[in-house]
Amino acid sequence: MKIYNHLSEFKRLNNAVATIGTFDGVHFGHQKIINRLCELARSTGGESVILTFFPHPRMIIDPENQDLKMINTIEEKAEILAVLGVDHLIITPFTRDFSNLSPSEYIKNILVDTIGIKQIIVGYDHRFGKDRTGGMTDLAAFSGPYGYQIEEIDEQDINDVAVSSTKIRKSLLSGQVGLAAEYLGYPFSLYGPVIKGDKIGRTIGFPTANIFIEQPYKLIPSDGIYAVTVDMADQSYQAMAYIGQRPTINGMTRNIEVNIFDFDREIYGQYIRMNFHEFLRHDVKFTGLEALKLQLQKDKEDTLAYFSGRI
Repeated sequence: MKIYNHLSEFKRLNNAVATIGTFDGVHFGHQKIINRLCELARSTGGESVILTFFPHPRMIIDPENQDLKMINTIEEKAEILAVLGVDHLIITPFTRDFSNLSPSEYIKNILVDTIGIKQIIVGYDHRFGKDRTGGMTDLAAFSGPYGYQIEEIDEQDINDVAVSSTKIRKSLLSGQVGLAAEYLGYPFSLYGPVIKGDKIGRTIGFPTANIFIEQPYKLIPSDGIYAVTVDMADQSYQAMAYIGQRPTINGMTRNIEVNIFDFDREIYGQYIRMNFHEFLRHDVKFTGLEALKLQLQKDKEDTLAYFSGRI
């Protein structure tokens, strides 16, 4: 898959089969559209194109609202789209000027003149242009003059999947990582470098790797203990993760830590991916480190039981 970081980098195609959207999460509903996109491109001898935006349009239109967090970083999204077989991914900056394009300008300047669409696939509720005033009526009105065809994924097909990025965000923020994985079709993950912590975990037999999330817009699941797998250097390890402020030691900052089973190497500075499989328990304050140690031993047993299929 070829990736372009601006529309200006893209060379117009003769037979582009395109779709447009933020596709946060690239969940089952998105995958339905993307699979159809790739299928149609193959059957017509065209090339599949996805136009997506970064930052998310809501971050530009409502910059005072910092509550919106993304399921995927832009890099994670690109990895998933590549696996799905997309030929071209255009990541265009969403700006005020872009948001002020009229529907007709959007169709002519972006879809026709820049991308070269011959076919476009959109969801039943796709909106575009200034104040999101453009829709299927506009696409249909210009399809004849500009010589492209439209395929609409109807409401029933989308609703049959019964999933949305909003539902997934809510699931993650309430700790329901298993449900989020069902919606996504893959486990939600966090990716970042291992940074130095205060090494309290190793004093009680549970050394942890502290993960730093570099992208401030990345969603972090609810505080608690999770059964996870950790990917690094083409190997995967079972582990248990902690998200929280460490109330037992009166912690002041929110940490993301992972205790990797059967692993004793120093990995400071190394990037690892943590895949969330199951929520085990909420974060609580214990009477001291000995009580915390006993609970962590039970958490490890519960994690191993989950991976062995016993819970």
